[in-house]
Amino acid sequence: MAGANLPTYHGGMPADFKPHLLRAPRVVMLLGASWLGLASQDALAATPIKLNAEVGPGFTITLKKGNNRVVTLKAGSYVITVRDRASDHNFRLRGPGLNRATAVSRVETRTWTVSLRPGTYTYLCDPHASHMKASFQVKR
Repeated sequence: MAGANLPTYHGGMPADFKPHLLRAPRVVMLLGASWLGLASQDALAATPIKLNAEVGPGFTITLKKGNNRVVTLKAGSYVITVRDRASDHNFRLRGPGLNRATAVSRVETRTWTVSLRPGTYTYLCDPHASHMKASFQVKR
């Protein structure tokens, strides 16, 4: 660009340079990143945890989180997928403020969204409750 009147700087900053204006965008970016981090943590906390329940075939009844049998949970929201795999069983979950069950005469898969409060919960098969039941604790 021959003949253009472009300023050149040799070893110094121009007289009208304002370094404080360079800091403002960085502060906004840091605050934005911080907010996004907090927002994603809140979203994760609000996402219900998934549990899997199964009854039958045979005389088995389970409630698992991943591959582990549920023994203790934290109070909160859970999505339970219940697989009732035998027409002579059902899956019942009862505890503080909760009493849900599948039908004895059907083979079915149900999805329940439940809010578990602190206390003891029991899951069982109603027709075979003497030997098909287990309990777990919900803590704060």
